[in-house]
Amino acid sequence: MISKQQKPIKSGFHAKTNADEIIKGVDLSNKVAIVTGGYSGIGLEATRELINAGAKVIIPAKREEIATKNLQGIVSKEDIIEMDLGNLNSVKNFTDGFKEKFNKLDLLINNAGIMACPETRIGNKWESQFAVNHIGHFLLTKELMNTMAENDGARFVSLSSSAHSLTGMLWDDIHFQNNPYDKWMAYGQSKTASSLIAIEFNRRMIDKGVSGFSVHPGGILTPLQRHLQKEEMVALGWMDENGSPSEMAKNFFKTTSQGASTTLWCATSSSLNGIGGVFCEDCDIAKRKNEVDESLQRYFGVADWAVDTEEASKLWDVTEKMLVS
Repeated sequence: MISKQQKPIKSGFHAKTNADEIIKGVDLSNKVAIVTGGYSGIGLEATRELINAGAKVIIPAKREEIATKNLQGIVSKEDIIEMDLGNLNSVKNFTDGFKEKFNKLDLLINNAGIMACPETRIGNKWESQFAVNHIGHFLLTKELMNTMAENDGARFVSLSSSAHSLTGMLWDDIHFQNNPYDKWMAYGQSKTASSLIAIEFNRRMIDKGVSGFSVHPGGILTPLQRHLQKEEMVALGWMDENGSPSEMAKNFFKTTSQGASTTLWCATSSSLNGIGGVFCEDCDIAKRKNEVDESLQRYFGVADWAVDTEEASKLWDVTEKMLVS
């Protein structure tokens, strides 16, 4: 089932709205936030603006030295805490430490991720993109749900991507154990999962005054592209042969500030009070794919499989089983 709320609400913002415009007038004093990947790319922009609005922001970081350097003057060193999404013990250590120190969590933003990397197995022979982008974040989220519960107005924001449109869940072979590995299908599946986790989270938490949102931040050139060769970015239409942004990229790609805006809108906007379990893009709730011009469906709108409540519940159950197997 697809939520009837999955339709734009005329937010007043747009694709190229900057992050500081979203946060203007928002007071996050006494609010506690966690931003995974909050020290690079759009995560860094989100962190900066949350702090500007008065929030206390905790940054789980796989690369603590880089995080400390990038966040110098923005976040105090004690708020940067080691965590590797690819290592479930590391995730559990982080959540245990957080719960010892804080009795509430107002904002959880699952922003970190890897994209289109060579085939790698981690954990229980899991495909790494699904493991890092989904399973690690799933454990993080699940462990923190009670800390968010009854904290009226708390929100969970999970970053998906337009790549979710490449595939729904590959239920028969999630980890590419029977079929040849395809880095883009693997990435697309992980980003469908990143959306579904927000849908099911919202269903489980809405009665506790907590909501969940899935976000497509837009096309942004960030360190996420580190595994891609120039030729591949040319083939994708992101670059021309000279290595400069293509015409399409110039029209549709965003700055990192603009890329953080939808995340911040979902995290803070009062216009989303009473709304949750939806996929958002360009600082508004996204249209469903069948409502988008066919030529733009690869990049805009949400595929039904990424917001289907039955798929979301199934994924939650399947992931829980992975954690105990």
